[in-house]
Amino acid sequence: MEDRLNECKACCGGHSHEHEHNHHNHHNHDHSHSHDHSCCCSHDTEAIRNTDISENSSIPTKVYTIENLDCANCAAKMEEKIRAMSEVENAVITFATKELRLTAENADELMPKITSLCRQIEDEVTFVEKTSKKKASIQEEDDDSKKDLIAIIIGAVLFVGVEIFHEVSGVEAFPLPLIVILVAAYIVLGGEIVIGAVKNIFKGQIFDENFLMSIATLGAFAIKEYPEAVGVMLFFRIGEYFEHVAVKKSRSQIMEAVDLRPETVQIEKNGETFVVDAEDAAVGDIVVVRPGDRIPLDGIVVDGISRIDTSAVTGESVPVKVEKGSSVISGCVNTSGLIKIEVQKVLSDSMVSRILDSVENAAANKPKIDSFITRFARIYTPIVVFIALITAFVIPFITGQDYYKWIYTALSFLVMSCPCALVLSVPLAFFCGIGASSKKGILFKGGLSVEALANVKAVVMDKTGTITKGNFVVQSIENKGDLSKEEMLYYLAACESASSHPIAVSIVEEANKRNIEIKKADSIEEISGKGIKAVIDGKNVLCGNKKLLESFGVDINTEDMSENSSTEVLLAVDDKYMGYVTISDTIKAESKNAISNIKKQGILTAMLTGDTKLSAEKTASETGIEEVYSMLLPQDKLDILKKIRSKAGSVMFVGDGINDAPVLAGADVGAAMGSGADAAIEAADVVFMNSNMDAIPASIAVAKKTVSVAMQNVVFALAVKIAVMILGITGIYSNMWLAVFADTGVALICILNSVKIIYWGNRNIK
Repeated sequence: MEDRLNECKACCGGHSHEHEHNHHNHHNHDHSHSHDHSCCCSHDTEAIRNTDISENSSIPTKVYTIENLDCANCAAKMEEKIRAMSEVENAVITFATKELRLTAENADELMPKITSLCRQIEDEVTFVEKTSKKKASIQEEDDDSKKDLIAIIIGAVLFVGVEIFHEVSGVEAFPLPLIVILVAAYIVLGGEIVIGAVKNIFKGQIFDENFLMSIATLGAFAIKEYPEAVGVMLFFRIGEYFEHVAVKKSRSQIMEAVDLRPETVQIEKNGETFVVDAEDAAVGDIVVVRPGDRIPLDGIVVDGISRIDTSAVTGESVPVKVEKGSSVISGCVNTSGLIKIEVQKVLSDSMVSRILDSVENAAANKPKIDSFITRFARIYTPIVVFIALITAFVIPFITGQDYYKWIYTALSFLVMSCPCALVLSVPLAFFCGIGASSKKGILFKGGLSVEALANVKAVVMDKTGTITKGNFVVQSIENKGDLSKEEMLYYLAACESASSHPIAVSIVEEANKRNIEIKKADSIEEISGKGIKAVIDGKNVLCGNKKLLESFGVDINTEDMSENSSTEVLLAVDDKYMGYVTISDTIKAESKNAISNIKKQGILTAMLTGDTKLSAEKTASETGIEEVYSMLLPQDKLDILKKIRSKAGSVMFVGDGINDAPVLAGADVGAAMGSGADAAIEAADVVFMNSNMDAIPASIAVAKKTVSVAMQNVVFALAVKIAVMILGITGIYSNMWLAVFADTGVALICILNSVKIIYWGNRNIK
């Protein structure tokens, strides 16, 4: 795990030297990595970059937790109001996480004004700056739920009691005592709603849920439908209660699974152990982690041997052995021996915080369908209210039929005119999809990434570290000149010591094994796509592929070179061919199955590599990849990807985080392999924390499932609402109870439909 971490860090850590290292005779590897100022995992596709978060803005973004926010539609209205402020660069409210992300100069100074604006929509809403500490208590939210439940129970008892008495008495009209009891039940159930509606009218908020429900139910009282008025309010409150419970449960299920931040850590100092707040731990502190404890911060083991369970971070179920010198990331569980860790990153920079931020950022980056539904919701309510007015005053005037019947129908339209079911159902589906995948080590950048991935028609893959393990090992040294094998390694290692690519590392490791001194080259020059030209001990050295040596007029006899899946690195000293080393990589065990699962989804598979045709075709044949393009330079890959897109459609590119920036930028979805790669998490559209090929088809499956559920929710919500309106306006059937179902009932079904993604993910994402 730490090897993959270091490899990706090396790639993303900001090397400033041009090091386009595609120089070997590629027989099983795509050895083309360019270390420049661009992050290797960056992705610049317009569809993905066009998000709600101003990530590239120089203006800072602050995050605030929103308390007492109960309505998804109200959240959308608040977001619109905040965005309209001249001082605000951007603002995103995520109802699923109850957070405001505010991009503005002096954000804290704006909060009183923002709070005042938002309280015109929701009276008791407050904003609290988010800290790295977990929220200590949710007691206030639980207390509100208890109050709601008590009101529902009291109102239900009164309502049911009146209905039973009325049925038993056999009296058709309601006597005054029963009406009084029904009014009391209505006050218990709907008093706050009516008061809220009156307050909002004075604030200019007319078409809100409180006002519409108040008009509908008070209108029912006016036409002497007393039980109907109370019953509608009762079932509206019950529906809302279960909505809140379901949303809260889905939120807690996901956030508790990804929020692995510790509250305290055990620090050892001068032989003594004491407990401090996790956010107070500093780089260099020694943290004691007992068996069964979760590793609190990223660091290096300085004492002890153990095995750690990384499943909570990477989704990988097999424990990893760690010992002195091993890098460990926070969130993993220490399963056996006591270990001591030197802190390398504070809490805010540790993996546990990065994963949490990744999920929250992903929830805040809204997909196109969510933006569309939010815009649609703005016109939906006025349209339905207008239809209700036509139904109440125009239709009975034209038809001359019973006014009460049409007024009743119009009131039922008002009940279902709130767009909450629509506004909530889409973002919650995406939040559940993002959360379900994050628990399995698949991190999405945002809803746009999920949406784009659901539509990919081709998956294009890098080879080294993606399809193969990337653990190159020197297999043989073939000396064809005057140098011994050790002398060849001396020159090769001097050329390769500046590179972090796995092939270069394998040569340096072999030199270290043989106790060969690795000398720094007097001068070194990269020759793009060919290799390295260096001066070592006053001698001109060429290290790279056949093209490199031939370009300098070196005579090469390649007849005895292997025609297998190995990589050959050729060496020439003072224009004389000295031989080559063979280096091999192995295909990941799961690659063949993963490729098969991608193809079963009707998606084209392709591989882009700098390897020779023979080696590339061998890898493709073993794994079942349909199209393979070999002998490519980094700039060639983008051209091939564009051709694949023009032929197949939307393209996903998967790399291991080593110099695939041009291709990642050109792909519709860019994905990075790499356990714990900090920069990859920030830059890629999708990150596979466990570097497992099975994550590719799994990510596509969860994306398709998420988009499918979101569409199901939208279609179901609209279909039910339209059907109920048609039944009412045609006079076939009009019922307020049915209207309540079309409002809160539909919302609850959409929520439950969204939550099922979590359970689907637990069963199907491996």
